[in-house]
Amino acid sequence: MIQKLCILLVMFSFSGNQIIAQKEYHYEYYPNGVLKAEGWKSGEYKVDFWHFYYPNGKVSKEGHFRNNKKNGYWYFYSENSKLLKEGHFVNDKAEKWWIIYDIAAQITRKYQYKNNKKEGYCLLYKNNKLFKAERYINDKKTGEWTDIFSFKRDNPNASL
Repeated sequence: MIQKLCILLVMFSFSGNQIIAQKEYHYEYYPNGVLKAEGWKSGEYKVDFWHFYYPNGKVSKEGHFRNNKKNGYWYFYSENSKLLKEGHFVNDKAEKWWIIYDIAAQITRKYQYKNNKKEGYCLLYKNNKLFKAERYINDKKTGEWTDIFSFKRDNPNASL
């Protein structure tokens, strides 16, 4: 019995009344042996920072996990390593500001999200210049402005 208890203490640590599995660095591979993903696991759960790769070996996305769910800031890339988008997750759902890029790495849009839905403002850019603002409530567009004066008139308390 004492040997079994010692083995459990090596495999698990105690935090209050909760047993938490020790973290281990984990690797996942495509069938051809190319690295598919790497990051920390606690038991069966992805935790902390992870990198995911395309079959060509380039990074496809990277960010933090908590209990197998995306949490924190994430980056998503094209197969030729161009940043496509970046933003926040809370429990696997898009939250706060997200930034979308074009193939030339210029910002095309900035969206506010809440619970995986557009909620707040969307700023649209052409040639790195803001040309339109939109407002969303529960993923539905409720307003649109093409000049800063009318936007400020209609949204005096907006903080962008």
